[in-house]
Amino acid sequence: MSARIEHLVTSGTFSLDGQTFDVDNNVWIVGDDREVVVLDAPHDVDVIAAAIGERTLLAVLCTHAHDDHVRRAPALAERFSTPERRVPVLLHPADREVWDLTHPGVATTDLSHGEVVTVAGTELHVLHTPGHTPGAVSVYAPELSTVFTGDTLFAGGPGATGRSFSDFATIVDSIRDVLFELPADTRVHTGHGEDTTIGDESPHLQEWIARGH
Repeated sequence: MSARIEHLVTSGTFSLDGQTFDVDNNVWIVGDDREVVVLDAPHDVDVIAAAIGERTLLAVLCTHAHDDHVRRAPALAERFSTPERRVPVLLHPADREVWDLTHPGVATTDLSHGEVVTVAGTELHVLHTPGHTPGAVSVYAPELSTVFTGDTLFAGGPGATGRSFSDFATIVDSIRDVLFELPADTRVHTGHGEDTTIGDESPHLQEWIARGH
């Protein structure tokens, strides 16, 4: 039996470049009745921990290091760690500078493009999709016909690239060359807002390029 996907929404703030915004963040839990991986741990560690329950947390996988996606990642990992097994916080090393804005000096475990994280017998393939941040990743679960895109791709276009550490041309390359190579029926679970599919978004790439970031 393959893993299933569970969805939470938590609310809080996002701060960067001297500005703070109220945001709602999606939290995705992938696993079964025994073990799970959490994708992003934003605002409320108690809500996420309650959803995990008595299951084993294998890892907290960060799609990128903006504070509204990682604020509770170390605390969540610590809550489910034991003397025998520490729960890793997985982050692409290119996002270390962004991570240090929120958690200076706190250790993470490096993620790399092409790496596979397995939970409940289901493979999660790490895809480096920079642009929103240098170390942004998407996580493709072919068995579930799903990709978790963080803030790289939303229903209606790319994630924001108007702030520090971001680049519009890079995010377009990531979407075109990595995400749009996935099957058209792949469901896109995003970091904020509603789901979409690769097939629904791919016809609009030139529109997004024309309008810019």
